Amino acid sequence: MRKIVILAFLLLGLVWTAVAQAAQVTDVKWGVDKNNVLRLVVDVTDTAGYAVQLDGNNLKLTVNAKAAGQAVGRKVIKSSLADHMRVVSAGSATEVHVPLKKTLKSSDYKAFVLKKDPQTGRPFRVVLDLTADKTIVPVKSGTTTAGTAAVSKSAVSAPVVSNRPVVGNRPVRSSTATKQTVTKTTPAVKTPAEPKVVKTVEKKKVEEQKQEVKTTTKKSKHKKKRRTEKYSQEQKASTEKSATTTEDGLTVIKATGKYRTNGGLEGKVITIDPGHGGSDPGAVGAKGTKEKDITLAISKQVQELLEKKGAKVHMTRTDDRDVYGPYASDRAELQARVNVAEKYNSDAFVSLHINSSVNKSIGGFSTYYYPKTNYDLQLAQAIQKQLADNFGVNNLGVRQANFYVTKRCSMPAVLVEMCFISNPDEETLMQGNWFKKKTARLIVEALEKYFD
Repeated sequence: MRKIVILAFLLLGLVWTAVAQAAQVTDVKWGVDKNNVLRLVVDVTDTAGYAVQLDGNNLKLTVNAKAAGQAVGRKVIKSSLADHMRVVSAGSATEVHVPLKKTLKSSDYKAFVLKKDPQTGRPFRVVLDLTADKTIVPVKSGTTTAGTAAVSKSAVSAPVVSNRPVVGNRPVRSSTATKQTVTKTTPAVKTPAEPKVVKTVEKKKVEEQKQEVKTTTKKSKHKKKRRTEKYSQEQKASTEKSATTTEDGLTVIKATGKYRTNGGLEGKVITIDPGHGGSDPGAVGAKGTKEKDITLAISKQVQELLEKKGAKVHMTRTDDRDVYGPYASDRAELQARVNVAEKYNSDAFVSLHINSSVNKSIGGFSTYYYPKTNYDLQLAQAIQKQLADNFGVNNLGVRQANFYVTKRCSMPAVLVEMCFISNPDEETLMQGNWFKKKTARLIVEALEKYFD
């Protein structure tokens, strides 16, 4: 009997060890090479089997490994074959669902594995290539294309852009001022017939000038209020005229394009975008911390501080919800966030996110921009510098990226990655109020310097 009990414990220990050492999916990435081949790459901690299933226009890649928290979620894909994928946990397996834009044949895709490479630190990978739209396009000199090694937005190997501005010194925008009119007066010719009339006219003119000065002084007290009201009315008018609907029924709003870049924070219209929310938790840390919760908490504090300084702040969301709607397409969800900034003719758009990586030792701040205006880079530099100079974490720099929100906002826009939720130390840090308050304060200080 004793031997049976000991044997049972040994078997239980072996099972426990096998479970503890089971393969785990840590990340799912994508890339499109110069020949328009869409590649999906699933990073796994150890060798794992896989299967590919095609059901109409739905492609499913199943990997026999449990999904890590940070790997699960929705990801945007920029390809002619698909615009997004969804990684879901299916018990002891991980499923990658890709809704396709066209029907594929079995010859239009192929799957294979790449062994773990200890020298480069690359894990075991399951790779799926979709070649339906493959073309042979010559690469022009100086053109950068996405290679076969797919890279997600959380990768830290993206090129760091130089801190030098895209253009020269910022042009000075002249503020609207009341133009003073100087009237030349011709000396009155005294004639014996009308001496009293001339004197009466001059006296009346002096009284009118005094009254005008009094009126101007009185109006100046309410000048700021009238200017703000007028600006709000112009925003509303421009919004009603600029909304359009695309072929797929998506509403797209365009602002007037007349954003302001100087004159201080007071009166500036700023849109704050707390990343993810609702059905999309974003990245999830080992301790269960959700990106959507941290971004919302910091965004609310940024809003409060900005409004105290006289700025007008619009939030894409103020609670745990999707901006467009639950489980909407990535394009619909992201355009809904852009529409908030466009609707109110914002002067700046700031999207707040938390980064994640399969390498748990990586940490720090980074700020992304798209060079569509002369001020996107300047806004990114202002925020990155303020954060990097005042936190004891890595400075990952200012980076150029083709993110939907930063590219399609007509005003200067940035996406800020506020440390790594995959880094145990930084996850603990961001759970505390001190991190949230300090990050919010530094972002507001950066915006204040940008608008000076």
